[in-house]
Amino acid sequence: MKDEALQIGRYEIFVFNDGLFEAKAEYLHHLDGPAACAAAVEGWGKTSTMLDVNAFALRGPDGDMLIDTGAGTAWGSGFGHARAAMAANGFTPESFTRILLTHIHGDHAYGLLNDDGTAYFPNAEILVPQVDLAFFGDPALRETVPEARRGGFVVADTLRQAYGSRIRSLSPGPILEGIEAIALPGHTPGQMGYRLQGGDRDLLLLADALHIAELQLADPRLGLVFDLDPAQSATTRLATLEQAADHGWIVGGGHLHGFGRIERAQAGFRMTGL
Repeated sequence: MKDEALQIGRYEIFVFNDGLFEAKAEYLHHLDGPAACAAAVEGWGKTSTMLDVNAFALRGPDGDMLIDTGAGTAWGSGFGHARAAMAANGFTPESFTRILLTHIHGDHAYGLLNDDGTAYFPNAEILVPQVDLAFFGDPALRETVPEARRGGFVVADTLRQAYGSRIRSLSPGPILEGIEAIALPGHTPGQMGYRLQGGDRDLLLLADALHIAELQLADPRLGLVFDLDPAQSATTRLATLEQAADHGWIVGGGHLHGFGRIERAQAGFRMTGL
């Protein structure tokens, strides 16, 4: 079944769901402390929610590209569905010339790998935020990070083994015509978002600056335990939402459902349709 593409400037953009991740209430934290977190959970009235794990395929004059890849088969049979969706829309592993990662976490990067750890995309160069490459590539820093948050170090090692010299580092700024990398630190030190420029309508793929929209739009100080720097993550989230609202950008994200726009609301922000 073919998916409908969003046209932004030079690019057709498809969002492919790779699987669903259960975000539990116990994963939440609040910068104002446990009492504020407990109040948010009570108001939410849920113990968990299922989040999309997304990959974004771009078709344009520069060839086929991906922004993030999903978890592939590394997280079990519940994931890896983006590959079939890509095939149904005319993409093949061989057709991709560039893959841009927003950050080095398994649900964004393990789709780069076959089951045996080899490269799934034979012709693509892999563009990775330079700050994340440096951080997750430093064994000494690994010991400074809590055990539960060390997955990025494993992912970085695995990607180097699979792709070697095809990995390129990138910094904030223009990447290709019509695509700009934007620093969104906090969730990881080097997390990037990507802004696709379309004249009077731009699209910001905001990575994991926003996980649970129904909670964090109203209260950007609410985060998840996967944020390496919770305070910086909250600052990034607020600034990004303000910018998206002020400019009228369309937004998508690693764990958002589809595309929408951000508007200011009486309590924080809200997401509307296109």
